Amino acid sequence: MKELNELIFKDELRYTEDHEWVTAKGNTLKVGISDYAQDQLGDIVFVELPEVGATYEKGEEFGTLESVKAVSELYLPIGGEVVAVNEDLGDSPELINQDAYKNWIIEIKPHDTSELEQLLTVDAYREILKG
Repeated sequence: MKELNELIFKDELRYTEDHEWVTAKGNTLKVGISDYAQDQLGDIVFVELPEVGATYEKGEEFGTLESVKAVSELYLPIGGEVVAVNEDLGDSPELINQDAYKNWIIEIKPHDTSELEQLLTVDAYREILKG
């Protein structure tokens, strides 16, 4: 596993304490997991994706990641409707290990964009990982 100073963080993203990230793309948001999360999980071998059109509230489980070490639940950082899933992950879940930020998991249309303000900045996320 990597040391904290070896992990990649992106200033333009917002993070959750559950290690998901969010970025705005027009009127939708892409959601993935952080470099820290993929590093802790180890080799990801399966991704359970939700159906396009499914709606979730903030904090609800929307899928799972299975690695050689464990199965980890994915929680939606902001309530919304799933408008796209990263189909590439079905055949190649290891893409998340290769680049956790390029290989998003789902794209949602948020119910309330003000929920973005409740997510962690990169500095706040780093502080949680230090603790």
